[in-house]
Amino acid sequence: MTLDEITQKILKQIDEKGFRQSGAFNLRHNGISLCHGDSEHVKIKKKEDKPGIDVYIDKDTKGEQVHIPVVVDASGMSDIVYNDFYIAEGADVTIIAGCGIHNSGCNESRHDGIHSFHVANGANVRYEEKHYGEGEGLGARVLNPVTNIYLEEDAVFTLDTTQIKGVDSTERETNISIGKRSKLYVVEKLMTHDDQVAVSNMEVRLDGEGSSAQIISRSVAKGSSKQVFHPKAIGNAGCHAHVQCDSIIMGHAQVSSIPEINAKHLDAAIIHEAAIGRINDEQLIKLRTMGMTEEEAESVIIDNFLN
Repeated sequence: MTLDEITQKILKQIDEKGFRQSGAFNLRHNGISLCHGDSEHVKIKKKEDKPGIDVYIDKDTKGEQVHIPVVVDASGMSDIVYNDFYIAEGADVTIIAGCGIHNSGCNESRHDGIHSFHVANGANVRYEEKHYGEGEGLGARVLNPVTNIYLEEDAVFTLDTTQIKGVDSTERETNISIGKRSKLYVVEKLMTHDDQVAVSNMEVRLDGEGSSAQIISRSVAKGSSKQVFHPKAIGNAGCHAHVQCDSIIMGHAQVSSIPEINAKHLDAAIIHEAAIGRINDEQLIKLRTMGMTEEEAESVIIDNFLN
């Protein structure tokens, strides 16, 4: 299927590994599945009771990529989708999602993606999700993702989320349950500007003995934008968790970090670190002496901070 110019442009922004119509994939466009395909070990089925898909990843999946991007380019559209992923014991897979909104009109365009991951014993999953907005219209670009992750024993899950440009409002809800000896790695990167608002609520329940979680959030707030982070780590067994939130604040922006750590077991070890501050003046001066403008120097510092 030949994709139009706007869709191709957005896909380049939200799928850095390169979306292609081969292997296991599903492209959702303005509320419908535009095209999809299966592979030998990954099967995608349309839900019958509500919008969305069920993705079945069998135990023989090793190093495979599954691409499931969403593109919204109709002003005034409100799209909601429910995607469930069933990852079999011992599977090794990378899932590339993400949503891009192109809004050239005056009405709000919105996408709410509810993704649930059911991860069996010993599976290794990497989930990449990038959000992006563009368009010359005055209508808002709104993304409200919900991510539910259920890890059985000895599983590894890496959650890599990025929102860098053009999203006027986002409310992210993340709920994670970690079983025995399973490991969670989260990297969240966010930049807001103008009057944008971003809220991220995350609850991580370490339910299994020997479970662990490492959560790193990095953000930059520019203009008059507002950010709120509320990470919650709950140790229900002997476990280890480290939550780190670092933010750069610029202009008239506001950033709130609201950590919550709750140990409900004698051997639950949970650490939280948070830092909010302006760009380091010494770094800025050093780059300026190398011939960069202030704007160029700030861009270099921000890029390195987020990456």
